Amino acid sequence: MQTVRHSEHTLKTALISKNPELVKQYEQLDPREQRLLNEAFRPGSDLFGPITLHSPSDWIISHPEAPQDFEEFFSDLHRKSPSSGKQTIYIQCIGLLGNTRSISEEYLKWLKGYCEAFFYGLTVKLLEPIPVSATRCSFRVNDSTRNLQIHAGQILTFLKKKKPEDAFCVVGITMIDLYPRDSWNFVFGQASLTEGAGQVD
Repeated sequence: MQTVRHSEHTLKTALISKNPELVKQYEQLDPREQRLLNEAFRPGSDLFGPITLHSPSDWIISHPEAPQDFEEFFSDLHRKSPSSGKQTIYIQCIGLLGNTRSISEEYLKWLKGYCEAFFYGLTVKLLEPIPVSATRCSFRVNDSTRNLQIHAGQILTFLKKKKPEDAFCVVGITMIDLYPRDSWNFVFGQASLTEGAGQVD
């Protein structure tokens, strides 16, 4: 096993920018937000704890990516920001997330709370859960796993059509495997950077 751990200096360098526009935003943080930011750099903090890699097939090892600090993220031309009339994240559950409806509701309650904390300041709303059949998406049975899989791109199209007028984005969540095209074994999720829709399994 391998452990990825970042030092306090590395985290501060990655998260705190000298960009004047960002410095101005840091200065406007309220005391609670400032405490949260300071907590991120404390050794032993749960916010940026060490990541344990269990095998060579773990994503970080098998899909090496160039690091991105906060300033690079902030300056990305594809970054989508909430506007005055679009301040709501909608979550669309597709199929059950557990063996019963009550378990699904517990998962969604937890996910809603997580999104409200992570995307601080935005409203998070749950859309009425729907069965997979309501999406009218293509599906297949994976040759290797024998698991049912639904087409990720077609779910994305479905979510875009359901996106409410005041939505910053709409996120579909399902426990069913996804695949983006016939040549792929599976995909964890898919999103549109410009139209504010995405789904994960």
